[in-house]
Amino acid sequence: MKRILLSHGSGGKATASLIKDLMLEKFGNSILNELADSAILESTGKQKLCFTTDSFVVNPLFFKGGDIATLAVNGTVNDLAVMGARPLYLSCSFILEEGLEWNMLDRITTSMANAARKAKIQIVTGDTKVVEKGNADKMYINTSGIGLLQKGLIISKEVIKEGDKIIINGEIGAHGLAVMSKRENFKTNIKSDCAPLWDIINNMLSVGGVKFMRDPTRGGVATVLCEIAENSNIGIKIKEESLPIHENVLSFSEILGLDPLYIANEGKVITVVDKDKAKPMLSNMKQNVLGKESAVIGEITKGNKGKVLLETVIGGERIIDRLTGDQLPRIC
Repeated sequence: MKRILLSHGSGGKATASLIKDLMLEKFGNSILNELADSAILESTGKQKLCFTTDSFVVNPLFFKGGDIATLAVNGTVNDLAVMGARPLYLSCSFILEEGLEWNMLDRITTSMANAARKAKIQIVTGDTKVVEKGNADKMYINTSGIGLLQKGLIISKEVIKEGDKIIINGEIGAHGLAVMSKRENFKTNIKSDCAPLWDIINNMLSVGGVKFMRDPTRGGVATVLCEIAENSNIGIKIKEESLPIHENVLSFSEILGLDPLYIANEGKVITVVDKDKAKPMLSNMKQNVLGKESAVIGEITKGNKGKVLLETVIGGERIIDRLTGDQLPRIC
């Protein structure tokens, strides 16, 4: 009998199969079928709205650089931001386990309020449910967000072309390892990159030339690039030497047998930019606190359609594919 596995929540091949074979079959429509980070909705005004929802089941609830509350706010805000939508409103629903310490919930709600203020978004509605002890691992949070799509903006995989550059706004792999370190009581100085992206993205949009954006959360940078290549039938080549990976992340990943390309991030945006705008875009991004380590990591190529190639530091090449399993479960 076929059953749901942890890998179905990893963002990799199993997740893609679950969405395609079950969810789209039952719920498919012209909006959902886009499989974007947020749905673009028609409105009665002159601008369109973006709507997104997400659930957070991270274990443990607290880790270096954040907690389940900051994840819930920033994860939802960023799904709007990468669509080119200014985040406006947030809903928040808590599923609490019987016996949860009141002080812990107070700490979480305080953190959420602070994160919402930092992201300049209002929490306007919500819900609370309590389940029996042992049925919720202390706490789960669901958030939904509404944002205003910037007028005249077109961000779509359909406009990507050969020569376009791929840029990321800084180091990769820190979030997933920060959560794992806390979960397993490893002593590291790795801190989650959890942060709201709208300010840096808004500045990027002012430069122009943005073709596509996505935040590399579950499945990491590799999964996002594979999605772009497969869904647009284009080729992508990235350079290992250009990847902004801190030495502590690289070392800890090697010890655990993990690949940083597949580790989740929570304050990063991958952007496909017109090649003529790459230099001014990079300069603009480096002026933001969340973009000081921004780097061009690759480009769209004529060959290897539907695939992502990594050029290694020694000049070889290897194919980057989606993972079938799950390197780090429950990191968001």
